Amino acid sequence: MATLSCHSSPPSAFRRTLPAFSAKFNCVGSNRRVGFRSFSAKFSQLSDEHKWKSDLFRIKEHTVSVALAIGLLLGSPSLDWVANAAISGPVLPHLSVLISGPPIKDPGALLRYALPINNKAIREVQKPLEDISESLKVAGVKALDSVERNVRQASRALNQGKDLILSDVAESKKEEGKDLLGKLAVGMDELQKIVEERNRDAVAPKQKELLQYVGSVEEDMVDGFPYEVPEEYKNMPLLKGRASVDMKVKVKDNPNLENCVFRIVLDGYNAPVTAGNFVDLVERHFYDGMEIQRADGFVVQTGDPDGPAEGFIDPSTEKIRTIPLEIMVDGDKTPVYGETLEELGRYKSQTKLPFNAFGTMAMAREEFENNSASSQVFWLLKESELTPSNANILDGRYAVFGYVTENEDFLADLKVGDVIESMEVVSGIDNLVNPSYKIAG
Repeated sequence: MATLSCHSSPPSAFRRTLPAFSAKFNCVGSNRRVGFRSFSAKFSQLSDEHKWKSDLFRIKEHTVSVALAIGLLLGSPSLDWVANAAISGPVLPHLSVLISGPPIKDPGALLRYALPINNKAIREVQKPLEDISESLKVAGVKALDSVERNVRQASRALNQGKDLILSDVAESKKEEGKDLLGKLAVGMDELQKIVEERNRDAVAPKQKELLQYVGSVEEDMVDGFPYEVPEEYKNMPLLKGRASVDMKVKVKDNPNLENCVFRIVLDGYNAPVTAGNFVDLVERHFYDGMEIQRADGFVVQTGDPDGPAEGFIDPSTEKIRTIPLEIMVDGDKTPVYGETLEELGRYKSQTKLPFNAFGTMAMAREEFENNSASSQVFWLLKESELTPSNANILDGRYAVFGYVTENEDFLADLKVGDVIESMEVVSGIDNLVNPSYKIAG
């Protein structure tokens, strides 16, 4: 298995610079082939039948600027609007989106909260451990005092809730769950000693270790796949669970970074069709040797094969294999297929896999064809006024199916022409059902 390490210079200034407004909107849509699929065209290149959409966008741009200014003056919550001028309906469906607490941006935390479980006891252990990240933002020794409170809270929650936690672990995984909880208890004692010794640098690595134990316990609570995929999609490659992929990229023209391995965790619980399609393509080695095709500071994108086709041509049908738009809404038991949340009028709904984290992975598609995704994928790099965590123009419009959990910061160093040397499924391949690939030999 490839080593998850990268070597690079300090983050570039461009990584900290917000892209221009027009560039950001071009990412979302500019002509018939948009939806992150076509990325070089600008509004001036629109066909006559679509030029009116540009005018409507300008109206929306000014409206949003005013709304944002009002929000800053009045202290209203984040603005949730849509940038697709082709969709009918109110320009500003709602000026307020109710969000409790600060948005979660850590990919590991997002994946933990996305699991189909409902165990309050384990969440009460998880939350203070995650809060350590915020505690460490405080300067000086006060940070460690806050960390110590976090650790004590997590330890107390574990001691009081251990039996309730184990009661929800799948019967076949009880012993593994007990072992993980034992390691978690020992690890928290070790973290307590680290804090007492005032070893600030050792806190974050130990926190990460403990949260991995928590995540594993939570995954052990999922006993089988929680719902039935709709009949029309049930014979497609489906990922019924989680899988991890290592993507090794060879970097060109960068003396400070030659290659990097990115760990991607795919979430089939919330996007079984989308994640299954991707795993199937990885096993076909579809992406091996393919170049990064877009890297503009807003997204990194690849997946457009050589030739006129814009997606994967299934050799069994000799046609492009497409998959439906697939969105899981927080609180729903099954994903929404084929329609954006905007089209459904669900403007305030929160997606289970939001565009919150740096390195959020999603499917590209044609702007006006919801079910046109095939092989092109992108990773979001920026959080801006149009993509604020928990309420942005991408949530509910593009299918998120995973997050980069290791070396995600290095995505911003990739350039067009850098080569994906390989993608490899390193865990979870047993969760792929209906695989269409054939492994020689």
